[in-house]
Amino acid sequence: MLSIDKSLQFEGLDNFLYVSSESVTNTILLVDDEINNLQLLKRALRGKYNILTASQGAEGLDVLKENIEKICLIISDHKMPVMEGTEFLEKANEIAPDVIKILLTGFSDIEILTDAVNKCNLFQYIMKPFDPNELINVVESGIEKYNLSSSRSLMMKDLRELFYKTIKSISATLDAKDAYTHGHSMRVTLYSLMLAKTLYPDDEEFLQNIEIAGLLHDVGKISIPQRIICKPGKLTDEEFQIMKSHPVCSEKLVDNIKQLGQIGTWVKAHHERWDGRGYPDGLKGEEIPLSARIVAIADTYDAMTSTRSYRKALEHMEAINEIERCKGSQFDPELAQKFIDMQDLILQAKENPEEFYAKYSVLQKKVAENIHNM
Repeated sequence: MLSIDKSLQFEGLDNFLYVSSESVTNTILLVDDEINNLQLLKRALRGKYNILTASQGAEGLDVLKENIEKICLIISDHKMPVMEGTEFLEKANEIAPDVIKILLTGFSDIEILTDAVNKCNLFQYIMKPFDPNELINVVESGIEKYNLSSSRSLMMKDLRELFYKTIKSISATLDAKDAYTHGHSMRVTLYSLMLAKTLYPDDEEFLQNIEIAGLLHDVGKISIPQRIICKPGKLTDEEFQIMKSHPVCSEKLVDNIKQLGQIGTWVKAHHERWDGRGYPDGLKGEEIPLSARIVAIADTYDAMTSTRSYRKALEHMEAINEIERCKGSQFDPELAQKFIDMQDLILQAKENPEEFYAKYSVLQKKVAENIHNM
């Protein structure tokens, strides 16, 4: 794993993310069909970098594939037989988009160079014959950019893991306020993901946001007094009004995290009703965000099938029948029908929530992938 140079004076994010190149031996791939040019490039760069070479494009692609974890920068001549440098770099970009790419060319054709920049993700081109000092400066700038990008990528992986664990901790802390609702946030998230996946099975961003919304949908209950949340009997009108404030509190808390975007609006709306008789804003039909309509069904199902301080849990089929009865009034009728249609799978998830959550969670998979790739 790349190390952070702790001797730096951290004056900003770029310095904080900077990875010292002194402890890293960078590998450069040189591709040129002329031996003399390869030797000239090697002499200019020797001593500072590991050098790999190829005499034409196809060979260069093979070397890149074999050393994809090592190579951070490619320098390719443009005029080569069979496969020109621009074509080679375009194919290299498909294999390793983050690797820095530099083109050597004896031509100043703007159309060719513009095409190369767009198609190859070109970092820079150098005119031949080149000045070795200019080459070294361009290479050093390219490697600095690569190392900075790599360290940012590692940091983002760490932040995603921290973010996921923080959200899970918040929802677990919330559930702990009431022993009767232990695991509620996780189960609501699970049912929401299962329903959402019937709509957009391959939309990872949507599913990830649904997962975050599910985990945080009741976060505003942190502000509700324990005596109201755990009250064994019916709430008074005043207590119910306090309880009804939690979606607005959820929105305010979530909106404080800029990266969560519109999720605050989603969690605020999960107690709205299809017929417009919900709260806090009396939204109706498709005025209610799709994600909130999904979470509303999952939330209601879990509430009905969980024992509460004031009543025992309903059986699975009783809850499904209630969702059937309320589709078109409380719930989006199409979403409610989808939930009813998958009732057997929902029952399996209800009986094995942790096993099913591991299967459906998008965030959990991302964290696992990050750990595996580090």
